[in-house]
Amino acid sequence: MLRLLVIGWLLLGLQSVTHAQSETEIFTIYLVRHAEKEPDSKDPGNPSLSFCGELRAQALARILSDIRLERIYSTSFERTLDTARPAAESKQLEIESYDPSGLEKFSQLLLDMQQDALVVGHSNTTGVLAGLLSGKSGESFNEDIFDRLYQVVISGKQARINLLHQSFHCEP
Repeated sequence: MLRLLVIGWLLLGLQSVTHAQSETEIFTIYLVRHAEKEPDSKDPGNPSLSFCGELRAQALARILSDIRLERIYSTSFERTLDTARPAAESKQLEIESYDPSGLEKFSQLLLDMQQDALVVGHSNTTGVLAGLLSGKSGESFNEDIFDRLYQVVISGKQARINLLHQSFHCEP
């Protein structure tokens, strides 16, 4: 009888270990386009954020404040770095750079890392990367859209993409 009881405890223990292992496979990647950029920049190829863009970046950090993030990625452009910076500072994380011209390779890196992350990109990369991560079709969107927040939840080989819209209004 004691032997059966010990075997039962062992089986229950193995089930909880298996359950814990499957939970570690679930991770979420959040993707956003950079916030509004300065229209009259001295460097039109690498403009900084506008006043409203700075406020949107701060609002994004507040949205993500209670969400676990282990990594934050941005392209090397000033506007993407400035969008990522408030979240990185609040999470005490370094911003890691990625090459927007190598999205397939970067998506595979994100999937292999299996970590909760924020990725800041551009109108022609953010939707595409969300699609690559989820196995769905993703596409570019108009340059006047700044409110999209993609949430890609990945569990094992399954992925679900949620498109959220940030509630934000700014009068410059």
